[in-house]
Amino acid sequence: MFRRRRDYPQEPEGPEESNRGPYGEELGDGEPFQPGSGVRGGVPPGQQGGPWDAGERYPPRDRVDLGSLHVPVGPEHEIQLVMADQHGAWVTVKHGESEMQIQAFAAARRGALWDDVRAEIAAEVLGAGGRSEEVPGSFGIELAAQVPAEPGQPASGLRLVRFVGIDGPRWFLRGLFTGPAGAGGVTASTLEEVLRDVVVVRGEHPVPPREILELRLPPEAQQAFQEQAAGAGENKFRTDLNPFDRGPEFTETR
Repeated sequence: MFRRRRDYPQEPEGPEESNRGPYGEELGDGEPFQPGSGVRGGVPPGQQGGPWDAGERYPPRDRVDLGSLHVPVGPEHEIQLVMADQHGAWVTVKHGESEMQIQAFAAARRGALWDDVRAEIAAEVLGAGGRSEEVPGSFGIELAAQVPAEPGQPASGLRLVRFVGIDGPRWFLRGLFTGPAGAGGVTASTLEEVLRDVVVVRGEHPVPPREILELRLPPEAQQAFQEQAAGAGENKFRTDLNPFDRGPEFTETR
């Protein structure tokens, strides 16, 4: 269902720089970057499928356009778009009691972010009173972690989560699996298939590395929300303001 909630979250080339791209990233040997030539989780693209770059060939599928991320739609999962002023934006895919959070970031034209980001996450987990280890996964090396059930409260017990990272052409995708999917299994496989069919739209505009790529509601959802708000003003006792019978759910958090 499409519905809106408001709650608060818990995240030109100069002659002297001929080895850099238009966004300051290292090119190396002056060789131009070709779409699809990134390395995803340590596995060459095409060897295990997506996630896909918008500039390469990818299998057709019903996907919702959320700006930088086109996320597969299906009957077994729902999609939420979460936007927070201080924590950027991310997409949450829910399947049963499991969730997968996806964030897309800009990256350098050459080089990978996942190795550095993985080490940073491990340090944060340790500092929060949890523990983690690197393990092989569907998208390459991932981080299996046990984190406090209540943020900042190690005494609350530990829960299993998984962090995955995919380095693409000028973008980096980070996924966080929680709930039963944090321990792997069938539920995790379903969410992994969703992640594998995500299309990343990096765009050609300058974005500094590590900056979150823009996410937005699809136009039809924005129009629906405007109509709902107008209808709510006319009848504050009306509860069924949703013009959609079925579909993914979008949550906007400010």
